Amino acid sequence: MLGVVAALAATRSRRPAPAARPAPAEGPWFDAPVPADTATPPMGIPTSAPERARSGAPAVLTGAPAWSAEATDPGLRLPVPADPRLPGHGSAEATDRLPVATLLAAPPVPPPGPPPGPLAGFAPWPAPPAPPASPEPAPRPAHRWGLGAYLVAELVFLAVSGLMGLLLVGQDPIAAGALAAALGVPTVAAAGVALLWTRWRGNGPVIDLHLRPTWKDLWLGLGFGFGGLFLTIPASLVYVSIVGEDASSAVGDVFGDITAPPLTALAIVAIVVLVAPLCEEILYRGLLWGGLTRLGANRWLAFGVTTVIFALAHFEWPRALLLLVVALPLGLARVYSDGLLAPVIAHQINNLLPGIGLYLMLTGAFPVL
Repeated sequence: MLGVVAALAATRSRRPAPAARPAPAEGPWFDAPVPADTATPPMGIPTSAPERARSGAPAVLTGAPAWSAEATDPGLRLPVPADPRLPGHGSAEATDRLPVATLLAAPPVPPPGPPPGPLAGFAPWPAPPAPPASPEPAPRPAHRWGLGAYLVAELVFLAVSGLMGLLLVGQDPIAAGALAAALGVPTVAAAGVALLWTRWRGNGPVIDLHLRPTWKDLWLGLGFGFGGLFLTIPASLVYVSIVGEDASSAVGDVFGDITAPPLTALAIVAIVVLVAPLCEEILYRGLLWGGLTRLGANRWLAFGVTTVIFALAHFEWPRALLLLVVALPLGLARVYSDGLLAPVIAHQINNLLPGIGLYLMLTGAFPVL
């Protein structure tokens, strides 16, 4: 055993010693000394002009941006001729002593101007102009007429009605055409006075009476017209149930025993359904409404006053309460539309059913109302 150990020890002692590894060659870009006033760069890359001069490194293109690859990667640095007039060339300028860590930390700042891309080099597209502010609607000019204009128009209505009555006195039988004239002429005359008065003492009927049509007025007129039927038809049935056989209307009393050919009956229906509602709305919810608002009344006070006067001005005292109910949707159409077209349409729809009944009665197809 001792002999084996001694033989192994002799064999180990006869092995040659390993050769010493050569020290790494010092080059200009490896293990270069770093000044104490700069941050330690990666892989010992010199960062200042004196260090490059001692290491024999070529001059660095100092004009490259701080974030470019030439300032951080020595393999991409290009030699340039030294020019003492330029900073960083041949002298240890302060701008050439920036540590690499500082250069790496600097965020990239894009150059001013349009963004790079296919439109680079072109002037930026001008921003679209701001849309002009919508001008506020101009207030309606005030008119110079008041309740006196309505009183004059109402007096004209009464005077023409009395004149037409005198012309019909002594005629037996009275023709249907003459009765249609007696029915429509006074109303048309009063509305004509109202229109002329607004032209004389105001800004004209389109402005003063709000006769400019709009789609809003059309839809409100249809809505209050057909919706008002759900109020006026039950009210009419209640009125008939209370009054009984004596229930009638002024138109039914006038044309009760008269028959007319279809064309004449159609003309009378046109007066009742189309002409009379237009003239009455001009008189009550146009001229009277404007006179009240000129005195300072708001739209709800004007609504109440015109509704009551409309019911009383028909001079049908037994039907006054029914006419008051009929006037409610017409006045509401005027309130919510702030124009005259909506109540005119609602009034025409309200008179449509009585007009159809009147046509059937005049042609003999329907009993007397």
